[in-house]
Amino acid sequence: MTAASAPSLSLSAARAILGVAPGADERELRAAYREAAKRAHPDRPGGDAALFRDVLTAYRMLQGVEPPAGLGFPPATVATQAMPSQAVLEIEPAFAFTGGALEAEVAGRRLRLTLPAGLRHGDTVRVGETLLIVRIQSDPAAMVRGHDLWLTVRLDAKVLAEGGRVELDTVIGPRTVWISTKAAERGLVRLNGQGLPARAAHTAGDLFLRLERHGTVHESAARSQLKRFAAAWAA
Repeated sequence: MTAASAPSLSLSAARAILGVAPGADERELRAAYREAAKRAHPDRPGGDAALFRDVLTAYRMLQGVEPPAGLGFPPATVATQAMPSQAVLEIEPAFAFTGGALEAEVAGRRLRLTLPAGLRHGDTVRVGETLLIVRIQSDPAAMVRGHDLWLTVRLDAKVLAEGGRVELDTVIGPRTVWISTKAAERGLVRLNGQGLPARAAHTAGDLFLRLERHGTVHESAARSQLKRFAAAWAA
């Protein structure tokens, strides 16, 4: 989904794109610009060339520099009129996967939204006369990289050592996976096509499960005896 066209950005829209408050100083603007440009850069997974141009335009505007000619929001696929206001909508990775009903405070208003599954960072959603720019939050336990969803799950050390078919609880629901010896060593399982679902021009992503070991593996008496025998034989 793309943002609606407009001859120029408003100051509030520019601040929303960079995620800064009114009165932000040059240091805050520069830090916000670098972060937004890094996320939107078209050479990165999940990047968006149009959003990258808008990030640059917003930064120049808030610096008091005239935006370069030709930069601005690309034509919308669902509307031709200019959007009078824009705001940032932050959602969690699990919600980007499932979609559904959501209550959010946007531009001082409490909104009840129903959003589709498979939203990506930088997608836009139109609510009345407001264009919402989607930002997907991330933390070490759940993050979105392009179309892929990365989750961290805790797994008993013994179960991880033994491998095999395992039922895992994740923030998007239970997943049954096969843990091979290689996957156990790497601490990572990849489930093809089970990441963010396909939507509009977006293809389906993969689901990566990072296996965080907890607890310790206790050796059996037979294995301990075998180790002691091997050590004595080698002495």
